Amino acid sequence: MDDPKQPTWNVSSSQRRHARELRKKSTDAERLMWSALRDKQLDGFSFKRQVPIGPYITDFACHAKKLVVEIDGGQHFADDAERSDAARTAAIEARGFRVIRFSNADVMSNRAGVLQSIATELAASALTPTLSRKRERERAERGAKPRPEPGKQSSTSEDSD
Repeated sequence: MDDPKQPTWNVSSSQRRHARELRKKSTDAERLMWSALRDKQLDGFSFKRQVPIGPYITDFACHAKKLVVEIDGGQHFADDAERSDAARTAAIEARGFRVIRFSNADVMSNRAGVLQSIATELAASALTPTLSRKRERERAERGAKPRPEPGKQSSTSEDSD
């Protein structure tokens, strides 16, 4: 994967077609979420909808933060469906993504809370900048040298005469 924003996964034409159909037949909750996630509206992060990842098609994905958002209907709360969802989540996470799930009811009754939860996940995964090794060495060397106290000048060879 050269560019994380535009992954080069091999997606079969049938899976691509299926994702396109799912976009056309999205649920009310998915449409409501898409209206808030599209066009970088959530903290400037780009989301795509009905994204093929491995053998699965996820509801929403932010490639830059490797975050998948799933919106689940009532059928997902049966025991068999929960086991299936756990296997699906494990397979998606094996590809480096984190998966968070919300119910349709959560989205419909508390969209602001769901969006806040997603924003919190995006912020939690913010990359901390790392120093180059050269800058780390320079900083370590500066830290090892004694620093003069403020207001005092360091002694020089002229002072010792």
